[in-house]
Amino acid sequence: MSDARHILERARQGDPQAAEELLPLIYDELRRLAAHKMANEAAAQTLQPTALVHEAWLRLVGNDAAKFQSRAHFFAAAAEAMRRILIERARRRKVLAKGGFVEREELTDSKLVVKAPDDELLAVSEALERLEAEDAAAARLVKLRYFVGMSMPAAAEILEMPLRSAERSWTFARAFLRHELERG
Repeated sequence: MSDARHILERARQGDPQAAEELLPLIYDELRRLAAHKMANEAAAQTLQPTALVHEAWLRLVGNDAAKFQSRAHFFAAAAEAMRRILIERARRRKVLAKGGFVEREELTDSKLVVKAPDDELLAVSEALERLEAEDAAAARLVKLRYFVGMSMPAAAEILEMPLRSAERSWTFARAFLRHELERG
């Protein structure tokens, strides 16, 4: 990943070509993470994890102000972008299910399907916001594990924290979120 770190540094300094060079280097890793997240989908689904990666990438590089300080910062931003995409989709489906506005929607590859029920996804998102106010590092860990599907060692590496510390944060975050979800 040293090439990626070099390109991230160039992007941080404002090099407009850096984003174009970065995608080929990290695309496979982002796609693998998205594939892991969508691995439990029903076999009849025609959507690909590629759609999640593409939408997240467009959000990441579509913002001219986005400057990534490190590999950890980039993957944290990617996890947040994927989380927001999934939350927005869940909210839209929930409104439609309750007889909300009717909107014509084309069926394309860019539409995402999430295994978690919309109510659960929204409840987790709200609890995650409360966790972020309590412990931002634990919230970033949850985003990488829950929304991106990273393993504990991979998430710890991205967050640049020792595995043991990540495991303690994960234990705290799970207990916090369980309490918040049971309360709500």
